[in-house]
Amino acid sequence: MYELPDVLPDTELRPGTNVLISAASPSGKRELAYELLAVGANGGEGSIVVTTEDGAEEVLSAFADLVEGEPPIGVVDCVTKQRGIGAVEDDSTVKYASSPVDMTGIGIKLSEFLEEFRGGRGLTENRILLHSVSTLLTHSNLQTVFRFLHVFTGRIRSADAVGIYVIDSTAHDEQTMNTLKQLFDAVVELDDGEPTVRTSGL
Repeated sequence: MYELPDVLPDTELRPGTNVLISAASPSGKRELAYELLAVGANGGEGSIVVTTEDGAEEVLSAFADLVEGEPPIGVVDCVTKQRGIGAVEDDSTVKYASSPVDMTGIGIKLSEFLEEFRGGRGLTENRILLHSVSTLLTHSNLQTVFRFLHVFTGRIRSADAVGIYVIDSTAHDEQTMNTLKQLFDAVVELDDGEPTVRTSGL
């Protein structure tokens, strides 16, 4: 089981669970997502961040502020190449997708990290953060994003990992939110900064 002490007391997640953090912006959902990731990192788990908003350097800096030492982390950066900030190449910590539209590339980079973490490093417990679903929806239509997330959440389940996803609830209509929520095992809603967990059974 994946534990969430202090962040979400009395909540444990089974391997293969996908959790959506839904809140208005700004609301602290990004901070909550990183805290959920850091809990695992400080307990010896692997961490993978798929970022569609911040560059890898920003992600690594935010992560470093919350963890002890240098726990294993992988970043799938979907921003830097799109911004055209110099030439970048994949390394052991950062892999680059061409843009948030490149969902095939994002999936490939995620799979590479999962294989490396589980097979190469022996990390059987991993937490994966996708920040954010809202950005994907600004670049692609709902049907495309739904199909991508259906595959993405399936990869999380097959790897016995935990997936954490962030969405700005005020940026999308109710139909969009209800459609996407079908993909997740639990939804964490931030109301006045206090997280409420709604689950279909963890």
